[in-house]
Amino acid sequence: MTDAFSSFGTFLKRGNGGSPETFATVAEVGDIDGPDMSLDTEDVTSHDSTNGWSEFIGTILNGGEVGFPINFVPSDPTHDAVSGIQQDMRNRTLRNFRLVYPDPGGNGYAFAALVTGFKASAPVKGKLSADIKLKISGVVTEI
Repeated sequence: MTDAFSSFGTFLKRGNGGSPETFATVAEVGDIDGPDMSLDTEDVTSHDSTNGWSEFIGTILNGGEVGFPINFVPSDPTHDAVSGIQQDMRNRTLRNFRLVYPDPGGNGYAFAALVTGFKASAPVKGKLSADIKLKISGVVTEI
């Protein structure tokens, strides 16, 4: 039997930069993609590498990006151009985020990120929405 559980109820929380810092749930978030963490490598193959096989070492860890759509509510304080995600991008604000999964332990990730993308969409036959991109800067920690 599997131990899998539904991802419904995952929350992305945005820090306020205060001390102590408090986190508000970003409203109306859809499917969350990421973080897409990776390890950069460096080729260290030499003439005496065993049997001519390539060799690599790990170098820098990269937190990657987190992408997600929102049902865009321009007046919501987590979306707006005054204090929300749009303002973070305009001001180049490095903000703390938490991605909290709905498992019984409330596990997830904590990271600092820059908002690198905000693409609004207003189709005639559709809903007001936006696609958001966060670029992680520094360590991704498990919570």
